[in-house]
Amino acid sequence: MNDAAQNELGTPTPEELREQVERTRDELGQTVEALAGKADVKAQVKEKTAAVKEQAASASAQIREKSGQAARLLKDRTPDPLVEKAEQGAKAARANRVPLLAGGALLIAFLLVRRGRGRNR
Repeated sequence: MNDAAQNELGTPTPEELREQVERTRDELGQTVEALAGKADVKAQVKEKTAAVKEQAASASAQIREKSGQAARLLKDRTPDPLVEKAEQGAKAARANRVPLLAGGALLIAFLLVRRGRGRNR
């Protein structure tokens, strides 16, 4: 039988079979690639990590911007004498950092001892 006779009977020609096999191979290759991508957990984790880092950087930038705006607004609305006193207090705290830290540690120790004695009663 020739190719024309095979087509009339509904059977595919060798060329049609080759094309069908080639299409099936392409589809199978795409399916395998998709499955391999889903199975590559390491790559997925890297993608998620990169996305989360990007979101965190964006959020951090927004927070910095908003806090800067809030600080400017607060400074604009705070009376000058109060701003000067706050600056003097900050300078004094920076200059006396060690005594302040030691005093804070003593206060915390005192409170912890006092709290511990209250539970023992």
